[in-house]
Amino acid sequence: MIHRNAPLTPTGRLRLARCVIEDGWPLRRAAERFQVSHTTAARWAHRYRRHGAAGLHDRSSRPHHSPHRTPATVEEQVLRMRREHRIGPLRLAARTTVAASTAHRILQRHGQPPLATLDRATGEPIRRYERSRPGELVHIDVKKLGRIPDGGGHKTLGRAAGRKNRTGTGYAYLHTALDDHSRLAYTENLTDETAATCAAFLARATTWFAAQGVTIERVLTDNAWAYSKNTWRRTCRDLGISPRWTRPWRPQTNGKVERFHRTLLDEWAYQRPYTSEAERQAAFPGWLDWYNYHRPHTGISGHTPASRVTNLPGQHT
Repeated sequence: MIHRNAPLTPTGRLRLARCVIEDGWPLRRAAERFQVSHTTAARWAHRYRRHGAAGLHDRSSRPHHSPHRTPATVEEQVLRMRREHRIGPLRLAARTTVAASTAHRILQRHGQPPLATLDRATGEPIRRYERSRPGELVHIDVKKLGRIPDGGGHKTLGRAAGRKNRTGTGYAYLHTALDDHSRLAYTENLTDETAATCAAFLARATTWFAAQGVTIERVLTDNAWAYSKNTWRRTCRDLGISPRWTRPWRPQTNGKVERFHRTLLDEWAYQRPYTSEAERQAAFPGWLDWYNYHRPHTGISGHTPASRVTNLPGQHT
């Protein structure tokens, strides 16, 4: 990377060097013409003479030899503990003779990915994927959420009073369909998660996505009872959708909708104290519109979900 205060880019260095080597300019004249020191002009002319245009790019300032580098035996110990215990630099430093910063550099030098990108069960990097077009795969899941009693829950009344006020409130079942490519989401608050309810939700979600210009080709769900019944399979067949299921004990396969539900809880359900379930539900349509059309999504490089649905009505004239 070129230093922001560097007087010459590689193109400017090449012009200077050609003036000296090919056109026979004196170094002092070239230095004055390109507004650099005599030493700088001599350096770029010398590099051009020896290596050609390739020698005019910046070189790494890393030393050729590092006599104080951590011994190979210690590095192997750090890497072995990382593999066996799956711990980070701070805990590695506590078990070895190196500092946490040194442990971090050892992990980087050997290409060890951050723990957040690993599957904790196997220690293998999580394989991330993304479908190439909207509708190719839609993730479906249900989030069970405790309803807020009238007057508020523990966040409004305090822990003791909130516990007394929550009797008989029940649960809200948030059914979500999330497009894998765009992250466009459709969510409904329903009373249960039976097979009939899930199938009816899929039909409405299909209609909603079609209104956005997205045709659902496949749906991916976990292995919950409702998604294994003939009601679900028959509904998928009638809608022309191919059903898919995650592998048992692998919820990360459906991780995009799981992550959406976490965002939903953080930014809507628990974002502020509500005095009733009706108040919280009244705020949901506005939040979902914000998520789909205005909120930058870090999983798609800061774009909004709607911006990745290239055939949204009215987007093209």
